[in-house]
Amino acid sequence: MKQVINIYRKHKATVDIYLTNFVTNIKDDPIKASQSILDNNKYVQLIYAVDKDFKQISPVICKKENDSANVGNDKSHYFHKMILDDENMYISNPYIHHRTGKASISVVYFKDDTYYVFDINLIYLLEELKLIDFNHTHDRVKRTVYFLGSSTLTLVAISLILYGLYIFGQYIFLNNELDLLHDSFKAIIAVTLGLAIFDLAKQIFEHEVLFQTLEHDEDKQYKVLGRFLISIIIALSIETLLVVFKTALSDKVENMLSAFYLIIGTTFMLVGLAWFYKTIIRSSCEFKN
Repeated sequence: MKQVINIYRKHKATVDIYLTNFVTNIKDDPIKASQSILDNNKYVQLIYAVDKDFKQISPVICKKENDSANVGNDKSHYFHKMILDDENMYISNPYIHHRTGKASISVVYFKDDTYYVFDINLIYLLEELKLIDFNHTHDRVKRTVYFLGSSTLTLVAISLILYGLYIFGQYIFLNNELDLLHDSFKAIIAVTLGLAIFDLAKQIFEHEVLFQTLEHDEDKQYKVLGRFLISIIIALSIETLLVVFKTALSDKVENMLSAFYLIIGTTFMLVGLAWFYKTIIRSSCEFKN
């Protein structure tokens, strides 16, 4: 979404000229011609009118429905800092629209003692001007795939957590002959991996399926990967402890070599994760400077 805002700012002059021509070329009353405007310009999300005393005098007219709930309400808090240009127009900064949840800008046109407000979908507008390539079919397919993938990961995570509970409950309530040390560690590993996979699924669902706000961090994907790697390292560390304890309690000292390899591998992963975080922090500082 930040890329959309940056593209708009880069081409703001061109976009503003296009919007000015679009609004000033409306010959009829915009409210009376609202349905035609909405049908012929997909980037227009809604239209409404406010009188010179900043009272809303028309319903909020959307593509599929009209909302008359705010007719007569005072809108002065939206207009008190507004400065009209030579064309009696004002174009707002980009924001997240409260109705659609999309990146939007508002265009206000003062004509015949009336303020006409047009809320514009910024992505559709930039697509109309050929400033971005945005394929809605591709976006829907991508969101569907991410939704199915994150849902599958969630089911796997729940299955692992339930499996861990089953193993531990089986020892407590069903069979006292099980190996407490082995099965306790197995339950912990299953639950830890389940939580790690669930956290990954949650991040995918929030960032790729649900709406992405403008406040997302630039390095959010690295944070997701970092948290997942931490969970994997914890699970491997638990498995290493299990192998060490079982080897120490048994007579098969030669198995200690396997535990040693596990410790070395886990240590390398931990060092690699530390280097990864250090690299990300350094690059973030360089970017800010």
